[in-house]
Amino acid sequence: MSVTEELDLSKYEHKMEIRRMEKHDIDDILELQKLCFPGMDPWKREHLESHLSIFPEGQFVAELNGEVIGSCSSLIINFDEYDDRHSWAEITDDGYITNHNPDGLNLYGIEVMVHPKYRRMKIGHRLYEERKELARRLNLKSILIGGRIPNYHKYADQMTAREYVEEVRLHKLYDPVLSFQFLNEFTLTRINPNYLEDDRASGKYATLMEWNNVDYRPKSKRYYKTAYPVRICVVQYMMRKIHSFEDFASQVEYFVDVSADADSDFVVFPEIVTTQLMSFLNERSPSQAVRRVTEFTEQYIELFTNLAVRYNVNIIGGSHFVKEEDDNIYNIAYLFRRDGTIEKQYKLHITPNEKKWWGISAGDEVNVFDTDCGKISMLICYDIEFPELSRIATDKGANIIFTPFCTEDRQGYLRVRYCAQARAIENQVYTVISGTVGNLPQTENMDIQYAQSAIFTPSDFEYPRDGIVGETNANIEMVLIGDVDLEILRRQRLSGTVRQLKDRRKDLYEINYKR
Repeated sequence: MSVTEELDLSKYEHKMEIRRMEKHDIDDILELQKLCFPGMDPWKREHLESHLSIFPEGQFVAELNGEVIGSCSSLIINFDEYDDRHSWAEITDDGYITNHNPDGLNLYGIEVMVHPKYRRMKIGHRLYEERKELARRLNLKSILIGGRIPNYHKYADQMTAREYVEEVRLHKLYDPVLSFQFLNEFTLTRINPNYLEDDRASGKYATLMEWNNVDYRPKSKRYYKTAYPVRICVVQYMMRKIHSFEDFASQVEYFVDVSADADSDFVVFPEIVTTQLMSFLNERSPSQAVRRVTEFTEQYIELFTNLAVRYNVNIIGGSHFVKEEDDNIYNIAYLFRRDGTIEKQYKLHITPNEKKWWGISAGDEVNVFDTDCGKISMLICYDIEFPELSRIATDKGANIIFTPFCTEDRQGYLRVRYCAQARAIENQVYTVISGTVGNLPQTENMDIQYAQSAIFTPSDFEYPRDGIVGETNANIEMVLIGDVDLEILRRQRLSGTVRQLKDRRKDLYEINYKR
């Protein structure tokens, strides 16, 4: 055997990989930035968690032999909607990228860092190439970067920032960031003052650099939407005695048919709409009646799935009591998409009555769902009265929060209504409430209901005067059909009279979601 064959070559091998950032990388990245950007305000954990939640495809790390030695972060925007003299905080929403626009044309790079020990190994180049490949894959028009000029402080008393940049462009001076960007086919667009407040080495200046994707294929000549309407049909459902599941199915189909005739994108039913089944079960014990209702779960799911596909409308199926494998009963709201797929959201806060009469258990996760009309969330009745949940849903990208509810009196109804209106304003989202009316005689804890269903908006010039798209008459079975505009919502979040999402004092307070 030759000497070469006797050698263990594996000990000389190195594994270099550029991959998507994962949650377990966060601690390593936080440590890495201390080495890369001493004296600058570092990432916080919640920043990186927000990046991974909102745009995971745009976050990369460089890993050598299992060690994270570099990373980069980005988001998608329509750059024409921003001032050329923007700051880093404006373009990134203070580092949280909640302004990420999946329908945008430009990838904006907000951070690149490489461990000092591993520089001159083309780690930065590999990360940039990964960004370029992402831009090609997503068919984005260009990549934009607000680049630091960290060597400028050495020459600040000799020349202006503009003169310094020109000297670097002509290769008369070297700047570790700007020179690198020129080498990677980026062109200079402008120089922005006051870009990063804590970047003293650059004198707070940044170069706006752009790489154009020559493979970009325009989808249409209209780059920006003037409107993105979504039509919602809200069902105010009358509880009355029925004699079979077929009676229930017939009533439900009638309302879905009405919504489809109006070309609705969503039809919304109230909370625990299936308790109407109790009227023919002849079960006097409330806890046992609920358990018997759970026996109809498969029929309920099959009914609403078929209706969603047949009538081509997304259905918020109110909510239904479901018994799961742990023998506990949960109050679950279902989303039945018109493509036949199904999602669910557990009620997280259980009212005293639900515990006392029915023994309902609580869920433990806030979900946001993709639909063909944007991202939505479902918060069942009592859940809308806890502002943290709506904030979490909004931070996850929700544009519409649907709240099926069931209240027995006006006081209970007003709690739901006022809180839903507050959530719409403080989160700059649309909220929708759908409730039951009527009565179910001889049905314990479901004797009477009170409701006035509605669609609410934030309060600003582009929305309806009172922040109400429409509302039903109180305590009458009827539907409400109204349009909300997701493009108005997006614009107002960026440039409204007030901007509750952008103006949060994250330096003072935060919501710590433990999931």
